[in-house]
Amino acid sequence: MVVLIVDGYNIIGDWDELKRLKQKDMSQARDRLIELMAEYQAYSGIRVIIVFDAYYVRGMENKLKQYKVEIIFTKEKETADECIERLVKKLKNVKTQVYVATSDYTEQRVTFGQGALRKSARELAIEINDLEHEITLNVAQHEKAKPKSKIPLTDDVLEKFEKWRRGDI
Repeated sequence: MVVLIVDGYNIIGDWDELKRLKQKDMSQARDRLIELMAEYQAYSGIRVIIVFDAYYVRGMENKLKQYKVEIIFTKEKETADECIERLVKKLKNVKTQVYVATSDYTEQRVTFGQGALRKSARELAIEINDLEHEITLNVAQHEKAKPKSKIPLTDDVLEKFEKWRRGDI
């Protein structure tokens, strides 16, 4: 199994689209990141966990599942880095490869020392853009291969049916 742990606010602070949303409303930026990661998870089959620290959301540690993506808001005095390190220790084993998506150099070094692999925010953005492009191509191929009608009809008949449908005849 492959698991991707995402340092939520680090990614939000790095991607242009999310930075713009953050300036208007942090919750919109968080929601957009969650949507993007849900699409990534659905297409790639990789389990995604997004960690947000309590800096922007006060309160007790909270775990949610939205779009089948696991979302963790850390405890009030816990940083996302500490939570990510704890998750890496818990999840990393012979059968599970853990990736950590962050551009925080210190966090990359610590998690790498625990056996996780790193993805910078830029690398993750490139991966997501590639997946979106691949999805677009697959949809286009599917649309092209899809028959127009279950019953093969000539263009004349289709045109006549369309006129009937519109009440032109």
